[in-house]
Amino acid sequence: MKVIVFDEQHEDDLTNAINAWIEDNTPKICEIRFSTCAFALQQEQIYCFSALILYEEE
Repeated sequence: MKVIVFDEQHEDDLTNAINAWIEDNTPKICEIRFSTCAFALQQEQIYCFSALILYEEE
Protein backbone atom coordinates (compact mmCIF):
# COMPACT_ATOMS: atom_id res chain seq x y z
CA MET A 1 0.00 0.00 0.00
CA LYS A 2 1.28 3.46 -0.90
CA VAL A 3 0.05 7.03 -0.43
CA ILE A 4 0.20 10.10 -2.64
CA VAL A 5 -1.05 13.58 -1.73
CA PHE A 6 -2.18 16.27 -4.15
CA ASP A 7 -2.70 19.91 -3.14
CA GLU A 8 -3.92 22.69 -5.44
CA GLN A 9 -5.49 26.14 -5.12
CA HIS A 10 -8.28 25.39 -7.61
CA GLU A 11 -10.50 22.30 -7.82
CA ASP A 12 -9.95 21.98 -11.60
CA ASP A 13 -6.17 21.93 -11.06
CA LEU A 14 -6.61 19.16 -8.50
CA THR A 15 -8.73 17.16 -10.94
CA ASN A 16 -6.16 17.60 -13.71
CA ALA A 17 -3.24 16.62 -11.47
CA ILE A 18 -4.98 13.45 -10.27
CA ASN A 19 -6.07 12.46 -13.79
CA ALA A 20 -2.54 12.99 -15.14
CA TRP A 21 -1.06 10.86 -12.35
CA ILE A 22 -3.59 8.07 -12.97
CA GLU A 23 -2.82 8.08 -16.72
CA ASP A 24 0.95 7.85 -16.05
CA ASN A 25 0.79 5.19 -13.33
CA THR A 26 -2.38 3.09 -13.76
CA PRO A 27 -2.56 2.28 -10.04
CA LYS A 28 -5.10 0.14 -8.24
CA ILE A 29 -6.81 2.85 -6.18
CA CYS A 30 -8.08 1.67 -2.80
CA GLU A 31 -9.39 4.92 -1.35
CA ILE A 32 -9.51 8.67 -2.02
CA ARG A 33 -9.88 11.20 0.78
CA PHE A 34 -10.75 14.75 -0.24
CA SER A 35 -10.39 17.95 1.77
CA THR A 36 -10.96 21.68 1.27
CA CYS A 37 -10.15 24.76 3.29
CA ALA A 38 -10.23 28.52 2.85
CA PHE A 39 -8.52 31.32 4.72
CA ALA A 40 -7.77 35.02 4.36
CA LEU A 41 -4.24 36.29 3.86
CA GLN A 42 -3.70 40.05 3.57
CA GLN A 43 -7.25 40.69 2.33
CA GLU A 44 -7.03 37.86 -0.21
CA GLN A 45 -9.01 34.64 0.17
CA ILE A 46 -6.93 31.52 -0.39
CA TYR A 47 -8.46 28.12 -1.16
CA CYS A 48 -6.82 24.76 -0.73
CA PHE A 49 -8.15 21.60 -2.38
CA SER A 50 -6.35 18.39 -1.50
CA ALA A 51 -6.70 14.68 -2.01
CA LEU A 52 -4.95 11.76 -0.37
CA ILE A 53 -4.97 8.59 -2.46
CA LEU A 54 -4.23 5.14 -1.04
CA TYR A 55 -3.15 2.80 -3.84
CA GLU A 56 -1.32 -0.34 -4.80
CA GLU A 57 1.04 -0.59 -7.74
CA GLU A 58 -0.04 -3.01 -10.45
